Amino acid sequence: MSRQGDDTVVKTLRDEIRENNDNTVRTLRDEIRESNENTVRMLRDEIRESNENTVRMLRDEIRESNENTVRVLRDEIRAGDENTVRVLRDEIRAGDEETRQYMRVLHEDVIQRIATLGEGRNR
Repeated sequence: MSRQGDDTVVKTLRDEIRENNDNTVRTLRDEIRESNENTVRMLRDEIRESNENTVRMLRDEIRESNENTVRVLRDEIRAGDENTVRVLRDEIRAGDEETRQYMRVLHEDVIQRIATLGEGRNR
């Protein structure tokens, strides 16, 4: 073969290698881009699902906490109401007893006045 023939073969091989390299680079870029898009899509879906689960869990925890808070507050209010009723009943009973005693004193006073008036008429 001649030198010029060798140069032609070398040039042809270089062109083929360059073309193959360009095709390989293009193919790899497309595959990487597609893979990246799939990865991004998968990650978005995973994040969305994770966020939904987190929101669901937080809602459940908040709801449970609120129910416990309501239960505790109701119990405290009920206990406070029962105590208030007990105190008021005791105060009413004490007031009733005081009123009865005062009524007895007044009754005895009226009886004594009536007796005194009766003595005054008898004289």
